[in-house]
Amino acid sequence: MEPDSLPTEVILTHPSQSLGRVQLDWTPQPGNYVDFEGKTYAVLERRHRYQLKSGRYHLHNIALYVQSAQRPAEKTLVKGRWVIGDATCSYNAHSEIMRCAVNPNGPCESCRFYEQIKSKS
Repeated sequence: MEPDSLPTEVILTHPSQSLGRVQLDWTPQPGNYVDFEGKTYAVLERRHRYQLKSGRYHLHNIALYVQSAQRPAEKTLVKGRWVIGDATCSYNAHSEIMRCAVNPNGPCESCRFYEQIKSKS
């Protein structure tokens, strides 16, 4: 195993099943996208699993709970993190997983519900 690679199990949330294992050289956060066996998945949850060795706990592997998804074409950088859709809209959820309540599948461009965020004066 490479020093910076993490053994990771990819688990589909619905229906609940293990899709397999992969070695990752990065730590996926909820809201990130992972390509696995030709399909794209959104990471919903990450759990660390530890093992006791020589009286100390060591990270043994990571479990990623995912759902099938498409990578969003529209993203906005907000305070150092990417969110789906146009963050200038008052309906935007400012989330890596969900765009908004009124038009969750998008696109934001030409959305009839678009409403500019009112500035605080």
